Amino acid sequence: MENRNLAALFELGAVIYPDKEIDAADRPWYSLPGSNGVFLKDLVTGKETGGKFSYHLVRIEKNGEVADHDHETQWEWNMILRGKGTFLLGDKEVNIQPGQSFATPPKNHHTVSAGEEELSLVAVFVPALV
Repeated sequence: MENRNLAALFELGAVIYPDKEIDAADRPWYSLPGSNGVFLKDLVTGKETGGKFSYHLVRIEKNGEVADHDHETQWEWNMILRGKGTFLLGDKEVNIQPGQSFATPPKNHHTVSAGEEELSLVAVFVPALV
């Protein structure tokens, strides 16, 4: 069986609704304001879900970081697809790698840092972030 890059499958895959299909390759990457080497691709936005949830791909370049932040009302769930790094939730630091996921409740400060390779993850927000 071919060894596929899971992150690439999500980047080039599709989001399927009952009445439409979104080609992930058609959604643009953009730089996360205030962060160094962090890029997002919005696959499902609050506009499409009535604000109920949003779904994003996140790419953090080698040694890049999503700086310390929190979300006032959103739960955030992340799945690591590729690379290794660290996740800091309050005072708890965890080494992360593909296959791991973490859930962050509202109002909890957290930081995600890539190590010596690019880190890719899925981020889901409830209610929607954007």
